[in-house]
Amino acid sequence: MDLSRPASSDLSLGLHSHGPSHAHARVHAVPAPLRLFGDSEDAKPERLGGGEAGGGMEDEEDGGDQHFSLLGHSLCVKRPRRAVNGGGGGGGETSSCSSSSAALRPAKRQATGEGSGPDLEIRRAAVRAWGNQSLAEADPDVQALMERELDRQVRGIELIASENFVCRAVLDALGSHLTNKYSEGLPGARYYGGNQHIDAIERLCHERALTAFGLDPACWGVNVQPYSCTSANLGVYTGLLQPKDRIMGLEPLSGGHVSHGYYTPGGKKVSGASIFFESLSYKVNPQTGYIDYDKVEERAMDFHPKILICGGSSYPREWDFARMRSIADKCGAVLMCDMAHISGLVAAKECRSPFDYCDVVTSTTHKNLRGPRGGIIFFRKGKKLRKRGGSFSQGDEGEYDFEDKINFGVFPSMQGGPHNNHIAALAITLKQVATPEYKAYIQQVKKNAQALASALLRRKCRLVTGGTDNHLVLWDLRTLGLTGKIFEKVCEACHISINKTPIYGDNGSISPGGVRIGTPAMTTRGCLEDDFELIAEFLIRATQIASNVLKEHGKLQKEFLRGLQNNKDVVELRNQVEAFASQFAMPGFDV
Repeated sequence: MDLSRPASSDLSLGLHSHGPSHAHARVHAVPAPLRLFGDSEDAKPERLGGGEAGGGMEDEEDGGDQHFSLLGHSLCVKRPRRAVNGGGGGGGETSSCSSSSAALRPAKRQATGEGSGPDLEIRRAAVRAWGNQSLAEADPDVQALMERELDRQVRGIELIASENFVCRAVLDALGSHLTNKYSEGLPGARYYGGNQHIDAIERLCHERALTAFGLDPACWGVNVQPYSCTSANLGVYTGLLQPKDRIMGLEPLSGGHVSHGYYTPGGKKVSGASIFFESLSYKVNPQTGYIDYDKVEERAMDFHPKILICGGSSYPREWDFARMRSIADKCGAVLMCDMAHISGLVAAKECRSPFDYCDVVTSTTHKNLRGPRGGIIFFRKGKKLRKRGGSFSQGDEGEYDFEDKINFGVFPSMQGGPHNNHIAALAITLKQVATPEYKAYIQQVKKNAQALASALLRRKCRLVTGGTDNHLVLWDLRTLGLTGKIFEKVCEACHISINKTPIYGDNGSISPGGVRIGTPAMTTRGCLEDDFELIAEFLIRATQIASNVLKEHGKLQKEFLRGLQNNKDVVELRNQVEAFASQFAMPGFDV
């Protein structure tokens, strides 16, 4: 006896192999039709209904429907009809191949139009009822929280250097149907079918990435699949190194990033970069705050890293990529740049370019690129270039072998399928990055950072290195008797977003001595130099509030936070901040 669901395929147990998550490791199996009962009388299920299933159907002896319950589900049994003249197998019983013929029934029903009537419309309505609900209908709790976050963004001043606001087109791509498609692999070499349009989107993103940074596709390749810049960095290490090989980057307390390798003073390995590889950091000069390249060379020649890393997350000055190239050559290292914080400036040609000197370049895709949150990797390919005077010239020293290694380091080594909605959003972003309007935006970002730095310096504030060459300033609060953690909390209470950061020489792991302030986000909303003069005044008033609360309530966090509640100075400053910020447009939401 066959068991099938009305107007659907034969019921099956779904006998698939459950292997590793990657598609290339899966073993496929064809679902087997489920036969729950034999043909003996003892095996017949309990009948639920005595009537016929529908008009024109034969009774139980000559075929028809039988309804019963199994594991709490109502099922319908299709009973085969007897042959009228007893032909086919003698005795008039349906042969044992009935289960095979049952597999053809769905196609027959579809061909005759059966299943396209009321039953199909009921199923369509059920899908619409679930699938077409707005967020407010489907989950009002999440909707309410999202609205509160949007209100915070609109009415607050965003000064976190690594944050920005994306445009409506990027938001549309991120919230699109592209999130439905699984596409492990690379364009033209996927582990799943149906990726022809996904391939086209990713190839377009490749083209636009190279165009945005002015790169020759014969000399540079790109991978746009990393979920973040940390993922991109680890993908590079995994592709080019063996476990326990050595890497060397700027110390986080000096403005570097933990994904470049870092151990705490107690020896704890903070990131995967230090867990799986051996790392040694270089530092800034404690008196000037600038990188001491002589010390970098001295350390590199002692340590001999396989990868030498330049770039950081809190360094306000230009990088000497030519000097780093020279050091890498002397110690035999691959030179990699993490340009996450300056990628927008590099694309706009408003700072020195790492592409003139480095072998591999990684970045985030948000920050001052104003794109979706993710990572990207550029790598040299083609003929190796002969190094002359710290730069490159055409040579004949073999081929770069980065491409396959790095692509394999990203997938399948480090992550699974790419986020296609992110890649589409990145393609949109990179198209904008290549425009004159974007270059003007980056120029204004730098002007605003200079205006903010000048305003703080006039008010006797201490900035690391005494100023900035890019989009951020590092403010050393120790001269005011404050810590970054305390000041961040006061600013947050006043609807100003900043982030605490260590200053070289302080106990950054416990109580960072400064804050990092960036101009890209508020520049995106339309702020100019005069606006950042006023923002500087807001920040100075926040330091005064912090000092007063410290005097009245002490340094214990619980007591200090209690002192911020219903504080009239906090309320006054918050109202002024909100009035100021609400004047400016919010990309994607301003109507």
